[in-house]
Amino acid sequence: MTVPDVINGSFEVGGSGAILLSIRQLAKDKSVRGFHWGQLGFFTSWGVWNLFYYPHLGQWTSFIGGCCVTLTNAIYLGMIFYYGRRG
Repeated sequence: MTVPDVINGSFEVGGSGAILLSIRQLAKDKSVRGFHWGQLGFFTSWGVWNLFYYPHLGQWTSFIGGCCVTLTNAIYLGMIFYYGRRG
């Protein structure tokens, strides 16, 4: 575990916390407005790539953070599609 890995992993975990705020708001509003799914789809796919990339580099703290942010992105993306169809 290196300092850059811990810093990067902390940003990843912090990002997942920020995404959770959006998930909570969408669950409350049950409506999607002014949002294009492409942005979130791109960052979710990047997160999936990081789940391969971080272990390859031996960056296990970043991997754990990447799991958190990729999971929350995927949940949020699914909710965007679900509520977007209903709206």
